[in-house]
Amino acid sequence: MAISDALRPVSGPALWYGPELARRTDWLRHLTAEEVDALDAASARLAASDIDIAAIAPGDLAAPGLVPLVAEIRDAVLHGRGFILLRGVPVGRWSRRQSACAYVALGAELGEPVSQNAMGHILGHVKDIGGDYAKPTHRGYQTAARLPYHCDASDVVGLLCLQPSKEGGKSSLVSSWALYNEMLARHPDLLAELVQPAYRDRRGEVPDGADPWYAVPIFNPMPDGGLVASYVRSAMRKAQRFPEVPRTTAALEAACDALDALAEDPSIHLDMDFQPGDIQFVSNHWIMHSRTAFEDFPEVEQRRHLYRLWLACPDGPALPEVYTRAWQGATRAGRPAGIRVPGAALSAPLDASW
Repeated sequence: MAISDALRPVSGPALWYGPELARRTDWLRHLTAEEVDALDAASARLAASDIDIAAIAPGDLAAPGLVPLVAEIRDAVLHGRGFILLRGVPVGRWSRRQSACAYVALGAELGEPVSQNAMGHILGHVKDIGGDYAKPTHRGYQTAARLPYHCDASDVVGLLCLQPSKEGGKSSLVSSWALYNEMLARHPDLLAELVQPAYRDRRGEVPDGADPWYAVPIFNPMPDGGLVASYVRSAMRKAQRFPEVPRTTAALEAACDALDALAEDPSIHLDMDFQPGDIQFVSNHWIMHSRTAFEDFPEVEQRRHLYRLWLACPDGPALPEVYTRAWQGATRAGRPAGIRVPGAALSAPLDASW
């Protein structure tokens, strides 16, 4: 029996199509005046203290008025459609430290912030600092380039918009469940390629004792009938620089081409713009995300800048063992631990750096 014959469609709240959601507003959550006041007070207290932002932990937010909001975020991202967009965080009148304290403390209520790079940054910076996306060791978030649909290496990725670009930088999300079902319906033989391990470059961010590459399937059907996915095609291409990595086949290239075309289809994905003070939380396991290229303002203080979090969430979905064994390692709670490189202590810089 061919692999494609054993694959079945998935269904559930993580299965959605962009045009349907664009007609709704339940995924766009405006903060109330009371929630803004509570977040303002909690973050001002943290910012005025001598706390290390990288050490902010669950409970440090200490804002009872935000408990229902945190529950709503958790339900949407970890148990529902897989994402939410919060609007109204007053970053325009906050210092960068207060914005970071508010963001990290709120994120810590959902999961453990984990390292996003070889420097141990738990507070990342999506900002053009002159990176070259074509280079194997450079990351797309350090450039102004378009980022094709992909998933990050954590349970949840969060973005806080401090400053949007002059032009471009639109965020797009697509349900991995919808992509899987569309591949099954339209390209079942190609889908069989995407449930096999695909090799990817670690881009020089290599954990202790690990190879400089790893292998994990793009689509991972789960025993409970659900699905988790992970896709970074640029890392797959860059892995070809290692002679010990198997060569990419024509069938896998065709499968990825078909997957990319589906993700780009406006009848499947959802587009949104970022405003200052927006926070987007997204499940990496159920959603792929993209960004259009952007043009920055010439003034340094006006350039596009988003804070980023990777969160390891104890109540995240069940995952294949390869996620926490051969790929990333596990947190104490058994969740994907991000990028852990020997000798890199966790830190939370307030601006981007190499």
